[in-house]
Amino acid sequence: MVVVLGGELILGWSALSEAFTQLRAPHWGWVCAALAAEIASMGTYARMQRALLRGAGTKVSVRRHVAMAYAAHSLSVTLPGGPVFSSSFNFRQMRRYGVSPAEASWCIALSGVLSTGALILVGSVGGLLARNTGSWRSLLGYAAGAVVVTAGVRLIAKHPLWLDRPVRALLGGVNRVRRRPREHGADRLFGFVTQLRAIRVHPLHFTVAVLLACANWLFDALCLWVCCIAVGADRISPVHLLIAYCAGMAAASVPVIPGGLGVVDAALVLGLVAGGLTSASAVAAVVLYRAISFGFIIGAGWLVWLLLRRRARRTT
Repeated sequence: MVVVLGGELILGWSALSEAFTQLRAPHWGWVCAALAAEIASMGTYARMQRALLRGAGTKVSVRRHVAMAYAAHSLSVTLPGGPVFSSSFNFRQMRRYGVSPAEASWCIALSGVLSTGALILVGSVGGLLARNTGSWRSLLGYAAGAVVVTAGVRLIAKHPLWLDRPVRALLGGVNRVRRRPREHGADRLFGFVTQLRAIRVHPLHFTVAVLLACANWLFDALCLWVCCIAVGADRISPVHLLIAYCAGMAAASVPVIPGGLGVVDAALVLGLVAGGLTSASAVAAVVLYRAISFGFIIGAGWLVWLLLRRRARRTT
């Protein structure tokens, strides 16, 4: 591994040295614009969760949602098994803000589904705009899958008794392994399901949440594009940049290294080079983008987490 990395460093040294030269004197106005785009991206994600909770009948201030978004994102990206810690943190914070367990679980799960679906939608539209004919089939496939899942969820919601027998059988098997009575926890579980069934979201709030989920990714992609402009790498079209961005975010979904360090960067650089940038310009743009989206945002998120933890200790 050391030999391979050393060989790559020697072969790519000229591109790296040129990239560092570009990074020494960026256009600071565009850097500030990139930072603003990334802050807007985090804000839209927070407002997406707020729209879901508000549609379910619970109001939490935007400030609290933004704080949760920053802290949860930092936990998710930097810790091994981060999504588990992030979900647990979000659940505890929502409970402190008066959200019921069912609504909190529902909001966390649905926000994750919407975020993933929005990324797929953005990538599919990017492929269509690039005149990739195969994207029509992909987009239709994703749409059909979304319709099937939605119809299935609504059908089960209307007939919850269909789940009674399989859920009791599964619970009985778990209790057998745990050496507990067969019906242990059944009342609590089905009471939770009853609360979950009572959640009804107004279509308007759900539509707003979907649009905000898409805006979350688009603002993040805008940050990458502005970073390209900041280092003088403006010879890439928005469509090709969007495709490169989606490739990088898809690589980020593979939890190999916290933050996708190395993996996401390589995917973004390759995508930008394929879109027409030189290797040096692509490296410079990605380094600047990651300094903002990973360095600044993650640092701010950990500071918010510390403040929320201190506040929680004072109230207990």
